[in-house]
Amino acid sequence: MIRTSMMLAVVGCALFAAPTWTQAQQNRDPAQFRERMMTAIKERMGATDDEWKVLQPKIEKVQTAQRNSRGGGFGFGGGGRGGNRGGADAAPAADQSATQKASAELRTTLDNKDASADDIKAKLAALREAREKGKAEVAAAQKELKEVLTQRQEAVLVTMGMLD
Repeated sequence: MIRTSMMLAVVGCALFAAPTWTQAQQNRDPAQFRERMMTAIKERMGATDDEWKVLQPKIEKVQTAQRNSRGGGFGFGGGGRGGNRGGADAAPAADQSATQKASAELRTTLDNKDASADDIKAKLAALREAREKGKAEVAAAQKELKEVLTQRQEAVLVTMGMLD
């Protein structure tokens, strides 16, 4: 009797948790996540459908430039998303930005205990150069976006960290 009650409780919990688990799995779809984020940005900006046709590609360009300029490097061993240490969620080399590649190369060099100071210096300089180029790309994308925004829309994007 106790065993049957426990079994029913376990089945009941599983049935109750199933929709939550399914929803969590759906939320891991990057395309759906991006779509929800873009919808939220559009609504927060108060953009009309016609405005959004112009704004969306420019906003996506800023987001991509910002993501590429960061390049991963979460410090303390890299790893995880953006760390690109070869884990299951690491971006393939072809999909990496110049900053991500330079960051990965520096980490590889640092992992080599026999790396010379000159090797480290060269990889560090390459990372700094890639980051500067990334910052320039972000600034150019932000400037292009600002040219088509209302004052309110610009203020909203500043508060969201998309614009400086």
